[in-house]
Amino acid sequence: MSQTVRRSIEVEYWVTDEAGQLVSPGELTAAAQGVEREFVEPLLEIKTPPCETTEELQTELFDRLGAVLGRAEELGKRLVPLATPVNAGEIQELPEERTRIQNEVVGDQFRYVRHCAGTHIHFEQQPGQVVDQLNGLIALDPALALVNSSPYFQGQRLATGARSKLYRWMAYEDLSKQGRLWRYLEDEADWTRRLDRRYQEFLAAATEAGVDRQAVSADFDPESAVWTPVQIRNEFGTVEWRSPDTALPSHVLQLADGLATVVQRLVQTDVRIGGNRGEVTESAVLLPEFDAVLEYVEAAIRDGLRSKAVRSYLDRMGLDVASYEPTATRIDEGGAVDPHAARQLRLEYADRLEREVHQRSPAVAD
Repeated sequence: MSQTVRRSIEVEYWVTDEAGQLVSPGELTAAAQGVEREFVEPLLEIKTPPCETTEELQTELFDRLGAVLGRAEELGKRLVPLATPVNAGEIQELPEERTRIQNEVVGDQFRYVRHCAGTHIHFEQQPGQVVDQLNGLIALDPALALVNSSPYFQGQRLATGARSKLYRWMAYEDLSKQGRLWRYLEDEADWTRRLDRRYQEFLAAATEAGVDRQAVSADFDPESAVWTPVQIRNEFGTVEWRSPDTALPSHVLQLADGLATVVQRLVQTDVRIGGNRGEVTESAVLLPEFDAVLEYVEAAIRDGLRSKAVRSYLDRMGLDVASYEPTATRIDEGGAVDPHAARQLRLEYADRLEREVHQRSPAVAD
């Protein structure tokens, strides 16, 4: 086992013009390494390589963000770190076969996914500890509340974590085993069995929707056909947590640092499951029963850090909850947001993103 669990992040950002209107990234993808298009027109993803420390991760993210922002200024474009565009019309997809199949299989509900921008955090797999890593991240899934960044969908308040509600409870409502949190794992063979079952279910749903089975097999395999929030990614040698919203760089880095500290504890001490409280101590990591985790997750999506139960739980699990200031809480005024106000909000957070990158906030201590 390595001394430090390496981690990397992937963060998605909305791209707008100088008036706050959603636009295509265009040439921004050529600005730096690890910059890619997402499956919808106005979304851009920035990826870092695996890093040993928070300082290294910050350097990688800020360097790439700085290069993209420099090119964006030349092109009259902005990057927006909000989980939804707050209020936007129809969002166009890129013409890809994989996306076409997802639309056919998931159905009309797939439109909800087009309004979602998130953060993925990868942790390097530790030999003999992969199951504990995955189970620990399942138990830590309520930590999505620490960076909830938009409560709005189509101008209406949906939930404190609107993206998580759109993804888990609306887009994959009819394929809930694909998109929702899975139960704790018994062993790695159990993971393989689950993937195979979900893949067969996906193939069956595709056949029922009239999609050619060979076309599905060409674009999807068991690992890439599921969207559950915590996954073993053998392709990358990581365990991936896909739940957090996109957020300001300082918020994303703080979260990655906090999770890395807890994941490090998972691979250095005993991990047990029991009760409904959950706690990280010097001698063990106690994960609550899965049904209790689901209650915390639902409160994290619905109420965020306004939930005392979520705050207490995350504190017990080793996260410094008081140090987080989620964007969703700051912008949540409860009422509707019209398109003009949504454009202004996007520009406000584009400004905040640029200030952070230019100022380069100090890294959290490892």
